[in-house]
Amino acid sequence: MLDGVMLLWFVLTAVALLFVAVDIRNTPESPVLKWGFVLLTAYTGVIGGFLYVLGCREPLPGLHERYVSARWRQVLGSTMHCVAGDGVGILAGAILSSFFGLTGLAEIAVEYILGFAFGWTIFQALFMRDMAGGSYQRALRSTFISELLSMNLLMAGMVPMVMALKSFITAAAHPTAPSFWFVMSMGLLVGFIVAYPMNWWLVASHLKHGMMTVRPANAVSGESAHIGHAVAIGSSDAAPQMSMDTPGTPWPSVRVMALLSFVALAAGVTIGFSLRPA
Repeated sequence: MLDGVMLLWFVLTAVALLFVAVDIRNTPESPVLKWGFVLLTAYTGVIGGFLYVLGCREPLPGLHERYVSARWRQVLGSTMHCVAGDGVGILAGAILSSFFGLTGLAEIAVEYILGFAFGWTIFQALFMRDMAGGSYQRALRSTFISELLSMNLLMAGMVPMVMALKSFITAAAHPTAPSFWFVMSMGLLVGFIVAYPMNWWLVASHLKHGMMTVRPANAVSGESAHIGHAVAIGSSDAAPQMSMDTPGTPWPSVRVMALLSFVALAAGVTIGFSLRPA
């Protein structure tokens, strides 16, 4: 039965991935978020495809700006961006851990380090550096806290899910087995859900961007270009401009939320180990 479920999952994932990869080319979204939705769909299958249609796909020509301005869609874009970038490093860490025979805390540490490193230095700071005035160093500084908090919650949800499934599916420890990719997909999906509330706070506190709109100069809609925390009207390859600084003091404070994120991470790891077979 499990083999049948996995086969159905992979078939539906392939269909959803093909749809998103083709359809998103016509969506007036930032290029990095387009890649993010493709990656998210690769991780989470039809659920990622559904989130793309519900949260980002322009319902009618000229309505993308107003459509994505809703707070929950802004947070969807923020969380998707986190999971897409961090997921690449996490999967690389899982593969390397299997290759070198790492398990337990060592495996979690490798996945965390690589996930955070890729998500922060590449998907956040490098791809979004123009939003920090073109300075990569400034982008690194301005995205460190938001990436850290979001990553902690992602791992807090992913670790127990992956450990629980691996305790029942022993073949999932090997990247050559389809069950490995199924288990990691389920883990990233749960991690996405758990990280969403933290990203709500990050977006509300102007510590992370949300969904964006990027249109060619000759295709600017009549709608206002207001899209929550980012505006991008110009060439189709133009990077959106926004301030990544925090206006005022967030509530709860960054220190409190950082502490809560590490508590959640510790709780997730503890729960994960409790689900391992004796």
